[in-house]
Amino acid sequence: MSDFLPVPLILTLALDAAAQAYFDDLRRQHFPPKINYLAAHLTLFHHLPGTELAAVQAQLKDVAAGQPRLPLSVTGLRSLGRGVAFTLENDELRALHRRLQTAFAPHLTPQDQQKLQPHVTIQNKVVPAEARQLLAELQAGFTPFEAVGTGLHLWAYRGGPWESLAEFPFRP
Repeated sequence: MSDFLPVPLILTLALDAAAQAYFDDLRRQHFPPKINYLAAHLTLFHHLPGTELAAVQAQLKDVAAGQPRLPLSVTGLRSLGRGVAFTLENDELRALHRRLQTAFAPHLTPQDQQKLQPHVTIQNKVVPAEARQLLAELQAGFTPFEAVGTGLHLWAYRGGPWESLAEFPFRP
């Protein structure tokens, strides 16, 4: 792998296997199949510079090495207008995101400069009525539960499926 990629990099939070399987299953059921070519994910940054790959990887390696796993509370569901997402909460995750925002500040897009709203999308790009129906169904049976952030996952965006570049596990 070269230290230069002309494509944007995406950074997600890796989740424990049980939470990942749960969200993936719901995504398979409710995301339009023609455009569902990604696993469920919690995006931290949408567009880091591929031209700075080596520096980004070095920063992520350092940050992850000192970061304990993050207990996450899955607190509810939210409407995306044309989709549905689960909301997740953890103050340490927000602090980690702010720390990375500071480190990557010169390279951040306006979207990535915003405050983190942690969520995992399980449906998107459907008609609003379909999204409202799913939201109501899921809310009716929802009970808050716990998940764990286990590390950081860096991806290359190439217009379709993402290419996994590197994983940076948190301390157990």
